[in-house]
Amino acid sequence: MSTAHTTTSPPAAPDAAPDRPGDGIPFDRRRLVAVLVVTPLIAALALWAFAWPASRIAPRDLPIGLVAPAGAPIAENLTGGPGEDAFDVQRYDDAAAAKAAIEDREIYGALVASPEGIQLLTASAASPAVAQLLNQAVAAQAPPGAEVTTTDVVALPEDDPRGTGFAAGALPLALAGVAAGAITFVMGLRGTVAAAALTGAAALVGLTAAAIEHSWLGILTGNWWAEAGVLGLTILAVGATVAGAAALLGARGIGLAALLIVLIGNPFSGVTSAPELLPGAAAWTGQLLPPGAGGSLLRSVAFFDGGGAAGPALVLTVWAVLGLTAMMLGGHLKRGRETARTA
Repeated sequence: MSTAHTTTSPPAAPDAAPDRPGDGIPFDRRRLVAVLVVTPLIAALALWAFAWPASRIAPRDLPIGLVAPAGAPIAENLTGGPGEDAFDVQRYDDAAAAKAAIEDREIYGALVASPEGIQLLTASAASPAVAQLLNQAVAAQAPPGAEVTTTDVVALPEDDPRGTGFAAGALPLALAGVAAGAITFVMGLRGTVAAAALTGAAALVGLTAAAIEHSWLGILTGNWWAEAGVLGLTILAVGATVAGAAALLGARGIGLAALLIVLIGNPFSGVTSAPELLPGAAAWTGQLLPPGAGGSLLRSVAFFDGGGAAGPALVLTVWAVLGLTAMMLGGHLKRGRETARTA
């Protein structure tokens, strides 16, 4: 009686295959290529966004006032010739009217020419860079021997005479808003709970920032609660944009929104100079994004008793509402997908 012997062949070693079927390039190699390609692109974008506007600072239709007879030489120099595109000159009947326009943030400064001499009205709180530029322009265009006196109508606070502290606060606020939105999403908060948490966090950041910039550093000198509200609204607009993009697009939405806010919105904000000093579309693009609108609104509230606040306040409100709406919609869509899977 014979005994059948069976042998079991060892399992064949699997062929080396890419991590994802149907693709001839291993997944790890694609990741490597992505890092090598995307990193230089982001670096180039950052360099362009920050260096391009900074290297092209110049007045472009900069609104200024003029109180002078029509035939005054300095009036002709400002309203015509090679610099005609540099200044948007508005005529006023007297120095008081021009001063009121400066305080309402309708113009950055004004030139008052009279037989006694030339008076330059500036507002360093609106932009130290513009105030310096106007001083240089008037000195260069004034008739020989003319006496020029300068009056800073709305000056920066003594604790921040060059405005460097005010300008330095723009990027941290943008980063704080991005962090608030990203943390809200990463912590798994969705829908109404996420919106409430982000709104509360933005309010607390606004109070904290006002305590630091107003009470401690003396950078801001306006109404404390109004400043805290503006700072909180700025954080909410940025954070809701990030969280809303993440709610709709997933984690990639955080990166896209952060690029928009930090690499475009911050350098195009004009906080360190003025929107009218930026080149090309950067002048108006930055004011339509939360960092630029937030910086302009904070200047209005901190130094000009709310003058010129309506436009930037509307921009921030629109971003906040759109972001919160996207967060609510994202939460609703997620609940719908979960219900469909369990059904």
